[in-house]
Amino acid sequence: MGRDKARRLSGSRHFRQRVVLATLTSTAITIDDIRSGGAAPGLRPHELRYKPGVIVGGRDLEHDCGVHRGIGYFLEPLILLGLFARAPISIRLKGITNDTKDPSVDTFRMVTLHMLKQFGVPLEGLELKIESRGAPPLGGGEVFLRVPNINSTLKAANWADEGMVKRIRGVSFSTRVSPQIENRIIYAARGIFNRFIPDVHIFTDHRSGSAGGRSAGYGVSVVAETTTGCLLSADATVSYPNVDEMNEESENLELTSPEDLGVQVASMLLEEVAQGGVVDSAHQGLLFILCALSPPDVSKVRVGQLTPYAIETLRNIRDFLDVKFIIKPDPNSNTVTLKCVGAGVKNLARKTS
Repeated sequence: MGRDKARRLSGSRHFRQRVVLATLTSTAITIDDIRSGGAAPGLRPHELRYKPGVIVGGRDLEHDCGVHRGIGYFLEPLILLGLFARAPISIRLKGITNDTKDPSVDTFRMVTLHMLKQFGVPLEGLELKIESRGAPPLGGGEVFLRVPNINSTLKAANWADEGMVKRIRGVSFSTRVSPQIENRIIYAARGIFNRFIPDVHIFTDHRSGSAGGRSAGYGVSVVAETTTGCLLSADATVSYPNVDEMNEESENLELTSPEDLGVQVASMLLEEVAQGGVVDSAHQGLLFILCALSPPDVSKVRVGQLTPYAIETLRNIRDFLDVKFIIKPDPNSNTVTLKCVGAGVKNLARKTS
């Protein structure tokens, strides 16, 4: 599916997704006007030229994700690229494990990896182990990710029945604070969940010392499992400011209490359930990409209200994979059914090994 001429793109919107799709389709790209309106615009010389090669993969890799984005920002592209790599990927990622910008590593472990089985990826080769936690602003967390490479192609999915919620699971964490905070979060969350369902279990994960990273914080990730095997998630995190950089404004900052955080994340999950669909709103984009990468058979999925990110994902899929979805809203359930014929992207890198 490679192209001789570079595709010209503009702006920094969905930069990560564009690079991933360009890599998977062997499409050279040129991106102009990256943050052109900023005081220090773009990547010097204010544009990016990228010509993909073979996705190699490999073992014992390491990457420092920094502290500007969470590790979750890097996990989704790594999973997609790893499936089409020459060799399976095993990599250690260091940085922030739980924050307010990106899905937590717990959500990836409990939900995202399990999505892949709908497209023929065996769970046995997938692993995400949380070695240490890292909250903003200083991080200090570390996870180990293992992704298998597929033999040829993914499998088309017919995934439209979300079923009924039968249980709720989750994990609360705390780093460099009292472990009692986790119990307060869980008690508040259960107070909401138990009005609707009795089978609720949220584990605790208190980390101290080096396993607790370099900043204090706490949070919780919860998952609703349905009778048809769908997993819907929500997570929330609270972190303390860096003591060395505290000013008058940060000293007066009121952090969300553990009780309020528990109520907040429970309400978020109930909203995801109410919207309907086989995945939560945070996973819509990944779901559509997996459908588009699948063999030239019909994939059919159902989701709740389309998010702006999901809509932009559909546009990027059209541009890079030439795959268009048939979108059919259901006014009765307020859900959306999408169908497409996959592009049939194959793991050609494995054949060159």
